[in-house]
Amino acid sequence: MSELIGSYDGLLCDIWGVLHNGEAAFSHAVDALYRVRASGRVVILITNAPRLSKEIYPQLARFGVPREAFDTVITSGDVTAQLIARQPNAPLFHFGPKRDKSVLEGLTNPIVDHSDAKLCLLTGPLDDTIVTAEVYHALLEKMHKNAVELICANPDLVVRSGNRMVICAGSIAQRYAHMGGKVSFAGKPEPSIYDEALRRAASLTGRDIPKSRLLAIGDGLATDIKGAADNGFDAYFVFGGIHASEFEELTAQEAVNRIKTKFLGLNLVGVTDRLSWN
Repeated sequence: MSELIGSYDGLLCDIWGVLHNGEAAFSHAVDALYRVRASGRVVILITNAPRLSKEIYPQLARFGVPREAFDTVITSGDVTAQLIARQPNAPLFHFGPKRDKSVLEGLTNPIVDHSDAKLCLLTGPLDDTIVTAEVYHALLEKMHKNAVELICANPDLVVRSGNRMVICAGSIAQRYAHMGGKVSFAGKPEPSIYDEALRRAASLTGRDIPKSRLLAIGDGLATDIKGAADNGFDAYFVFGGIHASEFEELTAQEAVNRIKTKFLGLNLVGVTDRLSWN
């Protein structure tokens, strides 16, 4: 980051896989963000967590990410709540663990079972040990027959939790879409979460910051890097996260070439196995 940050006024930084592994913070990444803020730049954490951002602050503290390392947090859960609020009377089924219920706060939708729903809030698998979305095929089929619209609060397909990989809501939403079900996605790589990031950056700094002056950092190709490419931000890829096994044998230049062939128009300024200052 010490070599890159001079070209930018701030960062849009992913959390899980870049700042922590679901169990503990990466001290080198925390140090890098602290130094970026100390240089007078803004650090916005942008995550596909399917919960309201207010719940991420204490979680980061538990993992060892100090409040001084960032300015603010934006979650896909924040964006999801805005999407659901546009259909305030639609009977709503929550598909996900109880820990994600904060997204429902302030909404007026009647909460129903899947058989009576017109709208589904998908936040993730019902069990963290689930390794494939196939186990939900029968439930998704019933929802499809009832023409339930699904709003996916976490477009991530998988996440690394400690030393294991677990599926996220995106894997379930992808299966529903393949059935022909109607799916809307909140969070990266969709534009709405980046629009909110730009508004937040302007509020924090008192001025509009051009996209060219904000660097997007993440470990997810389908979310962080695609989101940067689709929404006009420069990107910095951390390959030590969920794609570690794909890139560990490649040189930096080989990794850059591989990524650029996937995302035409992407300005990839670098790759690293882990986010650090030096």
